[in-house]
Amino acid sequence: PVTLRTMSGAGVLASAQHSQSLEAWLCHIPGLKVVMPSNPYDAKGLLVAAVRDDNPVFIVETKTLIQMEGPVPDGLYEVPIGTAAIARPGTDFTVVATGHLVGEAQLAAVKLAEEDGIEVEVVDARSLQPLDVETIAGSVRKTHRALVAHEAVRSYGIGAEIAAQIQEHAFDDLDAPVGRVGAPFSPVPFSPVLEAAYRPGCSDVVDEVRRILHRS
Repeated sequence: PVTLRTMSGAGVLASAQHSQSLEAWLCHIPGLKVVMPSNPYDAKGLLVAAVRDDNPVFIVETKTLIQMEGPVPDGLYEVPIGTAAIARPGTDFTVVATGHLVGEAQLAAVKLAEEDGIEVEVVDARSLQPLDVETIAGSVRKTHRALVAHEAVRSYGIGAEIAAQIQEHAFDDLDAPVGRVGAPFSPVPFSPVLEAAYRPGCSDVVDEVRRILHRS
C-alpha cells in the first residue's frame, strides 16, 4: 500500500516535457488505482481515501488545480475511490469529464443552457480506475446522448475507454454516437498562443454538443 501524487496537464507554459497527461498509462496497469480530482474538496477527500486504501493509488492532479480555491473542511473525510459525482444535473445531454475539463464542461453547460436551452448533465469521473460505470451509464440512460472530455490527447486516452463502457452498458439508450473532446495528437507547444489553442476547453465542449445534437 502506497500513495503517489503526480502532476498532469498543461496551462502553465511548461512545454512538452512537463505538460503531458499520462493518466491512461497508469490506468492500463492491473493492480493500480488511479484518481483525478477536479476541485480542492475532492483533492483532500481522495488523498485521505488513498492513504487508507490497502492498494497502490496514484493521485493525478492537474497543474491548474494547485491555484484553485474552494471550500475544504478542516477534519478528515473521504471521497470514496470508485465513485463518480454529478457536478451539474441535466436532462438533455451527458458530458463525462475528468480533471480540468470538469470545470470547462460546467462553463459549457451554462452557455448551452443560456443560448440553446440545452440542459447538460456534467459527470465528474474523478476515479479513473476503478471507474464508476453505473453512475455514468445511469446519466446516459436519462439524457440519451453523451460525450467524454479530457485534457489528454484525444487518441487512445481514458475517454476512449469511457466511451466504450457507455456503448457497452447503455447502447440501447443512445440516440447518437458518443462524442469525444481531447487535445490534438501532438506534443504540447510552449508558445502561450499555441498552448491556448492546443488545450481543449469550454468552446470545444459546446461545439461538440451542438454537433451531436444536430446530427441526431
